[in-house]
Parts: sequence; C-alpha cells; structure tokens
Amino acid sequence: MYGGDEVSAIVIDLGSHTCKAGYAGEDAPKAVFPSVVGAIDQMEVDDLEKTENKSGSVDSKNTVRTVDSEKTKGKRKLYVGSQALGFRRDNMEVLSPIKDGVVVDWDIVDSIWDHAFRECLLIDPKEHPVLLAEPSSNTQQQRERTAELMFEKYKVPALFLAKNAVCPLWICDLPSTCSTLIMVLTSFASGRATSLVVDSGGGSTTVAPVHDGYVLQKAVVSSPIGGEFLSDCLMKSLGSKGITIKPRYSFKRKEIRPGEFQIVDLDIPNTTESYSFYSQRVIASDIKECVCRAPDTPYDESAYSNIPMTPYELPDGQTIEIGSDRFKIPDVLFNPSLVQTIPGMENYAETAHSVRGLPQMVIESINKCDVDIRRELFSSILLAGGTTSMQQLKERLEKDLLEESPQAARVKVLASGNATERRFSVWIGGSILASLGSFQQMWFSKSEYEEHGASYIQRKCP
Repeated sequence: MYGGDEVSAIVIDLGSHTCKAGYAGEDAPKAVFPSVVGAIDQMEVDDLEKTENKSGSVDSKNTVRTVDSEKTKGKRKLYVGSQALGFRRDNMEVLSPIKDGVVVDWDIVDSIWDHAFRECLLIDPKEHPVLLAEPSSNTQQQRERTAELMFEKYKVPALFLAKNAVCPLWICDLPSTCSTLIMVLTSFASGRATSLVVDSGGGSTTVAPVHDGYVLQKAVVSSPIGGEFLSDCLMKSLGSKGITIKPRYSFKRKEIRPGEFQIVDLDIPNTTESYSFYSQRVIASDIKECVCRAPDTPYDESAYSNIPMTPYELPDGQTIEIGSDRFKIPDVLFNPSLVQTIPGMENYAETAHSVRGLPQMVIESINKCDVDIRRELFSSILLAGGTTSMQQLKERLEKDLLEESPQAARVKVLASGNATERRFSVWIGGSILASLGSFQQMWFSKSEYEEHGASYIQRKCP
C-alpha cells in the first residue's frame, strides 16, 4: 500500500507543449510549465557567467530563480521552467525532448522531472509513488527506460504508467471490485469502459479507441497538427499582412509623459533563432486562445472576407485587428489542405496532403475497430487536450461526424464544460486513479523492479 493520508502519490503528465505535475487526489496540477528547455553550450555558459558577474546587470531575483532551475548535462547547461525560459540569454537554444509523441532526448526529460520534483513540488521523490501519463504509442523500450530512470535515479518506492487515452476514462484501469465507483465522475468523463478519446495537444492530435480499459493500438490514428502548428499558421498569416509580433525581450517601454509610453527597440545580436521563434509563438498562442474559434461550416474565403474585425493588443502596445484568420486557422484541424493558402507555410503543403482532418481521423480509427463496438465508439467520443478547448470545436466536430458517419450511427461528442478540466483531463484522470485505495495493489513496486527488472513494467502496466 503506497497511498493514503500521510503520503500522496505524485502525478506527472509530460506533454509536447507543457508538463503538468501535482499531488494525487487534487483537482488540478500544482505546477504547469513548458516542456521545452533552454540549452547553452557549457563553454558559452562559462563566458556568459563571467560577463554577467562583471557587468552586474542581471536582476537578483531572476538570478536566484534561474540558478535553481539550471541542470548541467554533459557539455551543455539546461534552463527549465517558465522563469528560466523567460529570461533571454546569449546563444540559448530552445529544445524539445519530444518529437512526434516519442522521447528523443532523455537528458531533457530527466531535467524536467527533476525540476517538477525539487523546484515546483519541493518533495523528495524517494518518499512518493509516481504515476506518469504516457502516449498511447509508447514503445516497450521507452517504458523500460522510464522505469529505469525513476527507480535508479529518483529511487521512487513505486511507479505506474497510465496511457493518456485511458486517463480520462480512469475507471477502465480499475479492478472489477471498483465498479461501484463508476458513477462518481460522470460529469467529468464518459463513465463508460469503451470510448473513443480525441486528444489534441500542443504537438499533435491522437485518436485512440479504448475498449474495456485497453487502448486498441492498431486503431490509433495520429496527426502532426496540434496547437503549436496552428499558432505557427497564425503567426505566418499575420506576418503576410505586415503584422510583426515583437518578442518581449526585444523592446522596452519608456515613459515620456505620465501614462504615455514610447517603445524603444533593443539591438540584441546573440539571440538564437529558436529562442526568438519560441518567444513569438508564446504571444501567437495567446492570440489564438483569445480570438480564434472553429467555424460552424467549412471555411470559405468569400464568406468570411467581410466579417467584423476583432482587436488584440500586443505586448508592445500595438493594437491589431484580426478578421477571417479567427476562423481560418482553427479550420486547419478539419481541413489540413488550407495550409497551402497561408503564405509562408508552403513547406507543409506536402504534409497537408497526407494528413486527414479531425472527422476523417475519427471515422478511420473507428473503422479499424471490430464492427461490434463501432456503434458504442460513435456514441462516446471524448475530447481531451488543450486544443480541444477552442470555442465551437466540439459542436463543429459533432456536426461533421453526423454528415460523414453511417446513418445508423448515433454520434455523441462528450467534453467537460470546464475548459481547465478539458485542458488537464489526462492529469486529472491520473490524479483520481492514483488516489483511490483500490488502486494501490496495482503499483509497480521497487522490490518488484529489483527482482524482475525493468521489463516487468509491461506486465504491471499493460
């Protein structure tokens, strides 16, 4: 037994856009920070620190916060967390540990976990069991590497890997003795052991059918179009109209009269392209979340050309007007070929041809499943991930599926009415799962790891 009042399990959901971490049993994660890190070559770091020490120009508060977040890995220094990334440094590249849903850099993942444990939650991982949400497509090698890191480096007493498609349907992972708990969260999840989970996050969109608590791997369908791709499309589209998004580090506001400010551009030559792009994308993402919404019908240039403009104030005080892009950018999820009409996104035209829209992905995934469960999947489509929080997305998906699905199918798209719950649905599902007393027998313990090895994770966490 590992849970209880004295020691809470730790739940971590490392997504392609953000990392969510917190205590099991709580309704929201304690820490949410970017899952990208800043990286500087070690020799450049030494030179930078000498310069900063001589000039004394670095704010003391920022110094304390960033030093706490710095992790040295081999010949590079990594800066983890919102505060550390928000402070511009010469020659700092922004790197992601995840590509197409697969971990490609374990050093960065290690730094992110370490930051979550020691800087955000302020706990010793030796004292807490850990539940990690993992992609539905995670390989056996990735799972074993995860177990090795958790048991060997962090010395956790117990571990569990939960598929992120199953987390919103947490009841599916429980033993049959827990069936009396099913009705507790019908307002949050579908309340059914069989459901189709549409998880659209920052880096990708995945459609995964879950039957009796198990992900049907052969029917999982994914697309590289996620929230970050849409932000890039918006940035390029605004740029083609002459609107430049200035990163926050590239200017300062100078008060010339009480309440009146002048923007002074700063010349910062040693800023990397990846950091500049990351800083612009953060602003573009906020624009997307504030003004964009999925159109009721497929986007048509002539129909949306004269719609009223919506204002948005950029960090430098410039107010821009956004018109048809409010509807065009979200519709890329439903019709990827729209990418070809966005100036600057021509390089993705070939990708757009091979990627299917969201309704087609849903239908393809269901058609790959056994005919006996297709009707149940159509009637229980569950939305998860931050991108699905976009206005009108649920209604548009349901409308398109009604038109394209078989006549006999009863289409029902389910989503939490609370945008925060939908954004953190994977983490919340894991939080509930790890806090239940009936779940405690399912942990992969350290003693089992020492006896059977990392490969035993396949048996304990199917």
